[in-house]
Amino acid sequence: MEFGFEVLALLALAAFVAGTIDALAGGGGLITIPALMAAGIPPVQAIATNKLQSSFGTTSAVLAFARQGRIDFQRFLWPAVGAFAGSVGGAIAIQLVDPSFLAGLVPVLLVAMAAYFLLGPRASEAERHARLGQAALVTIMFALGFYDGFFGPGTGSFMATVLVALFGFGLVSATAHTKLLNLSSNLAALATLVIGGQVLWTVGLVMAVASIAGGQLGAHLALGKAGARLIRPLLVVMSLALTAKLLAEPGNPLVEWVRGVPG
Repeated sequence: MEFGFEVLALLALAAFVAGTIDALAGGGGLITIPALMAAGIPPVQAIATNKLQSSFGTTSAVLAFARQGRIDFQRFLWPAVGAFAGSVGGAIAIQLVDPSFLAGLVPVLLVAMAAYFLLGPRASEAERHARLGQAALVTIMFALGFYDGFFGPGTGSFMATVLVALFGFGLVSATAHTKLLNLSSNLAALATLVIGGQVLWTVGLVMAVASIAGGQLGAHLALGKAGARLIRPLLVVMSLALTAKLLAEPGNPLVEWVRGVPG
């Protein structure tokens, strides 16, 4: 597939905004995946290409947090391995799904993710006692890794919420460690989808440059006074607007199914 300069510029802008949001609150894929699909890229290739660009942005955020000493690499080695293994399974599963089913499913998942960001719990900055142990953390990250490999948007926010609600982390610490876990699942899915020949390299690399810049900005904001609360409304509005764009595409399977339901 070939794309003009205007389309690549818009996708790069989407990647920059998504990289910033991802480092702050997670969920940048709510912007990049529908943007890629709106550019005419099939769902599986859109998800695969998104993994390429987001891996660069997440790596940038991990390095920024690591330089500040915010990541305990030893404690999170096995949770990262769990996320990696789960993501490989999810990335294999998505390549076995009927593309028309996936094209109808993506808008539903996007609306669900937008509802989560709109109505979900707000994390606090205070550290608390962990409710579960290391084995539970590895198991949960395996499950979230599978979701990331299969679809992806919102994975970072789910991981951060789990670390805060079940493992006692404060918001900034949860965000920092989420970047490491999300990087592991991103790389696993990316490698699997590259083997499957699903990645559009030119588009992905152009977006990756913008995602790196966005990841650095988001990590800087996360370590300062600006918080994810400023990003959530933007994320909800953008995801719903882009979902509407996908549903407006001629022949969308979900729209066709709704029209075919007897009244």
